[in-house]
Amino acid sequence: MKNEGFVERGIQASISAVLLIGAVFWLAGTWSYVIGGLSVLIGIFAIIGFCPLYVVLGIKRQQSVEHVLRKSSIIVVIYLSLLIAGGYASIFFSKKFFIEDFNVMNNDYKQTLFNTGQEKRTESIENYDKLVASYAVFENKYLAYRPYALRSDKLFEGDLKKIAKIIAGAKDGVYGGDLKAMHLEFEKVRPITQEMFKRNGFSMLAITLVDFHDSMEKVLDKANVKDTSGVIAAYVEADDKLVEVEKEANDEEIKTIRKNLEDLLQMAKDGKLDGLPAKSAELKSSFVKVYLKRG
Repeated sequence: MKNEGFVERGIQASISAVLLIGAVFWLAGTWSYVIGGLSVLIGIFAIIGFCPLYVVLGIKRQQSVEHVLRKSSIIVVIYLSLLIAGGYASIFFSKKFFIEDFNVMNNDYKQTLFNTGQEKRTESIENYDKLVASYAVFENKYLAYRPYALRSDKLFEGDLKKIAKIIAGAKDGVYGGDLKAMHLEFEKVRPITQEMFKRNGFSMLAITLVDFHDSMEKVLDKANVKDTSGVIAAYVEADDKLVEVEKEANDEEIKTIRKNLEDLLQMAKDGKLDGLPAKSAELKSSFVKVYLKRG
């Protein structure tokens, strides 16, 4: 029995598409199957023009079979369009969020690596403790949920556990042993993560771009409120992160980002307050251009 109008069917198709995208790209385990099955069921109802809830509530909207069939092709187009757009966005953002989570942990890793190399005991212990905590969050999240870009990687779980073993095994050395030896132990993490990104189609440029973005935003925030001293202070961190980007690629687009960052610094030093917001927008635009294309 056909009991729905075009609007209701469009709503059903939209709900079905959102649920299916969530099941495929954002959920894991039992919930992905439950939500996926529900989405398929709602999608079928949208195509045939039937709503079980209407039966329960006693709502009757009889329509001819010919009318329902005429609208079905439009519903299918809406459904597929939402799936394609939502799927593309989900791939992009799930990958982006993974990189951001990685960089949170990786910042603690790099600081631990640096301080053990410098044989600074106090700083090594402080940053090691942060690394243990941030890596535990990262590992627990991605052992339970696998981003779509890494879903076919059979080595992923094993790599996470290898890294966890290296970090845990370094505790005694960091707290009271040979820091140079621990520095060499932590160095073993880098090739594991690099190989992980490489085989899953991530570029190290994408990693460094996301890392630079957070520091760049601090510069932009200060520039937009015309805080010259704030721009100068925030520049130091952004400069360090951009150097890492430049190690991966230093073509004209990256050089444009560098030029805009340096121009912003110079304007702050020269006290050119009124030009800071416009230059800030220019820096952000040059970054977004690169990130959307290559991030």
